[in-house]
Amino acid sequence: MAENALAAELRTSSGKGVARKLRAAGRIPAVLYGRGSGNAILTIDPKALDDVLHQSGAGRNTLISLGVDGATHTVLLKDLQRDPIGGESLHADFLRIDLSKTVEVTVPMHFIGKAIGTDFGGIMDHPVRELLIECLPAAIPEFVEVEISALEVGQTLHVNDVTLAEGLVCKTEGDLAVAICALPAAEEEEAPAEEVEGAEDAATEEAAASDTPADGDGDA
Repeated sequence: MAENALAAELRTSSGKGVARKLRAAGRIPAVLYGRGSGNAILTIDPKALDDVLHQSGAGRNTLISLGVDGATHTVLLKDLQRDPIGGESLHADFLRIDLSKTVEVTVPMHFIGKAIGTDFGGIMDHPVRELLIECLPAAIPEFVEVEISALEVGQTLHVNDVTLAEGLVCKTEGDLAVAICALPAAEEEEAPAEEVEGAEDAATEEAAASDTPADGDGDA
């Protein structure tokens, strides 16, 4: 795991003011929690974290060797807060894990092939694109492949239809749809302008007739 090594430093104070000073100095606050010796508040280099996540190819599911004050912890990144406008990292949460114990992680699906139904007017929809997987940390996949080539118009693949490698347990609800091949919704045809105008004229005449008083009912 040397290639996924990340250095962190302990910090003794917290708060918005401290966080602002850290970010101004090119670092961000972080927290380490989970199995072991309790929580620790840290600072890390956000660029170094981004480099580790990018180079591993596993993104958020990268196993990271986090060095803190002479000790090394195997961790997963559980949360990374980013600025909603600029996208800069603001705060990170790391979960200390035991390589012999299973963890739950969210894994993206990669859809393989072209559904045969798209040759007959069908369009694809993917309501669910990620699966919640339970497995040992070393078995976390970068993604789960889902073959959709045989999908015809009107057919749906569900979570239960997805084949997982040995050692992976899906925790996502089984009847959720992950791939649907359906015809596009038919557009309602607009009535010709002449028909609309004719209907409006008929409605106006009918309303006028109902308001005309009967013979002998006028004012005396």
